[in-house]
Amino acid sequence: MSIDTQQSFTDDERELSAMVREFADEVIAPRSYEADRAHELPLDIVAQMGELGLFGLPFPEEVGGQGGEYASLCVAIEGIARVDQSLAITLEAGVGLGAMPIYRYGTEAQKAEYLPDLVAGRALAGFGLTEAEAGSDAGATRTTARLDGDEWLIDGSKQFITNSGTAITRFVTVTAVTGRTGARPEISTIIVPNGTPGFTVGPAYDKVGWNASDTHPLTFDGVRVPASNLLGEQGHGLKNFLRTLDEGRVAIAALATGAAEGCLEAAVDYARSRVVFGERLSTRQSMQFLLARMHARVHTARLAWVHAARLCDAGKPFSVDAAVAKMTASDAAMANARDATQVFGGNGFINEYPVARHYRDSKILEIGEGTTEVQLMVISRALGLTGTVAA
Repeated sequence: MSIDTQQSFTDDERELSAMVREFADEVIAPRSYEADRAHELPLDIVAQMGELGLFGLPFPEEVGGQGGEYASLCVAIEGIARVDQSLAITLEAGVGLGAMPIYRYGTEAQKAEYLPDLVAGRALAGFGLTEAEAGSDAGATRTTARLDGDEWLIDGSKQFITNSGTAITRFVTVTAVTGRTGARPEISTIIVPNGTPGFTVGPAYDKVGWNASDTHPLTFDGVRVPASNLLGEQGHGLKNFLRTLDEGRVAIAALATGAAEGCLEAAVDYARSRVVFGERLSTRQSMQFLLARMHARVHTARLAWVHAARLCDAGKPFSVDAAVAKMTASDAAMANARDATQVFGGNGFINEYPVARHYRDSKILEIGEGTTEVQLMVISRALGLTGTVAA
């Protein structure tokens, strides 16, 4: 493509993007189809991502990181998502939901125990929030934890938890009700190491997409962990989670942008090579206009997530901008996946082609880390639109 689509990146980010995209094209892409078909996360590639420093991008050097900003992580996620959304979400969740809460809210002992391996990509961790009745409404959490002497006693269940059952998963951070303030539940976050008695990782889900991503339901039946496994202050779990979620929305927006761009690149290449009725698809104005719209979606989505990431890195409020970016980019990914599949015709319905996998994978981008409807709620509230209409 001759259009420079990365003008919003700094020089360092361009260099990082080039490195990640080369790795994605040469190492990840050739394995993506088989990993998707086998429903297996290729841990050897995860290890290589760790060796490249991708899991340490937004962390300072004193904890083993690369000293970059949150935007640099998003650049890497976008570059991987062009060819494989499963590995992109593995990186996003490994950093944003696994390592970042430890770095931001952990004690010095917790950081010393967990951060070195998480930042190096030698270990993964999950974040156990979602339940059968608590997804968008995180305040409806039913999992409970109570102090019994010097231990937390945890009971409950979680679902759709990424990176929770791999061979290198060290722990899951669990949200649980630890008390009540009036009628409101007090929600805290607690570290539960894998292998703890009573903690069961259920069989992996048979998903529509993200098949190479590790996702499991979890149950906690009389699980006991030391009181020192509390992450952050007691009762601050929901507050801390909301910050984590805002950052996650920016990262998911970057992932969705990468998916949208991967669809665009594949569609442009296919339209240039495919001959129908004696002429290349790319010579038809209808096709040119479709591809132009696909490019516009990628461009707009990238501007949205980069803007939100810059605000995040500058320490400025970015919740609304994260919601805008997440909604805009996930819409772009879905639309581009649909259009690219149409460009490919029958081949677009064959899983061996990346556009088919993007078509399946992209739907979850409108659901995970807050549904599109939740993003609209965040934006509408920022506009001062609250309350209900009387019947």
